[in-house]
Amino acid sequence: MNTSYTNSTGTLLIFTCLAWLLTGCNAYFYQPTRTQSARLGEETAATAQLHKLPAPQEKLVAAVYKFRDQTGQYKQSETGSGFSTAVSQGTTNILLKALEESGWFVPIERENVGNLLNERKIIRSSLAQYKENDNLPPLMFAGIILEGGIVSYDANTITGGAGLRFFGTGGSSQYRQDRVTVYLRAIATKSGKILKTVYTSKTILSQAIDAGTFRYVSFKRLLEVETGFATNEPAQMAVTEAIEKAVQALVLEGIRDNLWSVEAKAADQAKTMLLAYDQEKLAMSQTDVYGARNTVDPSRLTIQPYASVWRYSGDYVTSGMRTGYGVSADVYLSHSFGVQLNIGVGTLASDQRFSCPVSTLQGNFIYRSLPFRKITPLIYAGVGMISCRAGSSPVDIRGKQYMLLNGGIGTEYTINRLVGLRTTLEYQQPMTDALDGVQAGSHNDYYLRGSVGLSFYLGRSTRQTAPAHR
Repeated sequence: MNTSYTNSTGTLLIFTCLAWLLTGCNAYFYQPTRTQSARLGEETAATAQLHKLPAPQEKLVAAVYKFRDQTGQYKQSETGSGFSTAVSQGTTNILLKALEESGWFVPIERENVGNLLNERKIIRSSLAQYKENDNLPPLMFAGIILEGGIVSYDANTITGGAGLRFFGTGGSSQYRQDRVTVYLRAIATKSGKILKTVYTSKTILSQAIDAGTFRYVSFKRLLEVETGFATNEPAQMAVTEAIEKAVQALVLEGIRDNLWSVEAKAADQAKTMLLAYDQEKLAMSQTDVYGARNTVDPSRLTIQPYASVWRYSGDYVTSGMRTGYGVSADVYLSHSFGVQLNIGVGTLASDQRFSCPVSTLQGNFIYRSLPFRKITPLIYAGVGMISCRAGSSPVDIRGKQYMLLNGGIGTEYTINRLVGLRTTLEYQQPMTDALDGVQAGSHNDYYLRGSVGLSFYLGRSTRQTAPAHR
């Protein structure tokens, strides 16, 4: 083995991992090396949206008796569930703070109203002794009651990671995504009618990144280096953001349904925010629980010219790689299933020992699993014909012709309504062992073909973008 090559490769991997770790992860520079002083609570992205709500014509007096965690779920660990709950049990306090931040509500105490009534009794008793004719003002009563709670906490909705290690040097990353869902409803106190119900959700991201090396730098000299960190999005911040988003949605939907009114001078601001809110709702109707959105009208006909790389493997010990080109046409019988015609030109070669220019003609069944997404996986399989060309022209197929079986996978990215980008990797098995002129088995000659090219979309589907299933 070439020692200098191995050492340089290991050094390059070390620097690559460290650069990836340091440039892509800001949390690495803010490691807690000392104690920190108490500070004010952080604001979420939804807090700023609450502050931008148009001013109300009259604030709503709202009571919140109990806005609680209704999941009863305990925090999960590697050894099982513990006795700590997965989300905060103080969500009533979070909701009251969000109501105050919005500027639309006058929250009144109801969660611990017994304490308030006891204190008022003490005050009345004192006033009766020292001020006979002085009475307490009556308590405020609520125009609406806000109910609801945290209805679900879904752990490990998405998990994954990636890593690379070469000769003891490399790095890896792992991530996990949880999801919390909040429901909020407004009830009229005079009639008991439920005026409006909204629900929001927020994902909670946890990730870990590490890099290191473990190798002998010389005889009896071992180098071991490790670094990394993990970040966990606080569940309390996620719950706060979901509740604040629910308050914002409740206010805006109440304005739209004329349940409450804005100031006259804030009418234009309210129209702008309602338009943005309706667009957000439309986008969410096309988004699934994993955050993927259906934004593409799938085409009925796709033409794709491509460039390719062919890698031959057969009876010779060495394999060879050559370039080629071709064009394919896909006709979709439904949004996902279709048929494909593929014409390709390339060369099968094994260094200097064997070289054969070939042409292929294939018919495939093709399946795209996510036809309404900008990025969709492809899978296809079929039969075809391969011909060793007698001349230099791609259409000169006077040579021997053989049947072949093929299958492949790929990915297509839709750039706009007319053009996309497609990459594929396929395996092709000719039904002969004579392509390289050496017969040493049965169907021993095969090759891999990777391609990349533009996709031109014709005959767009007349169906509108399909909503995602929730």
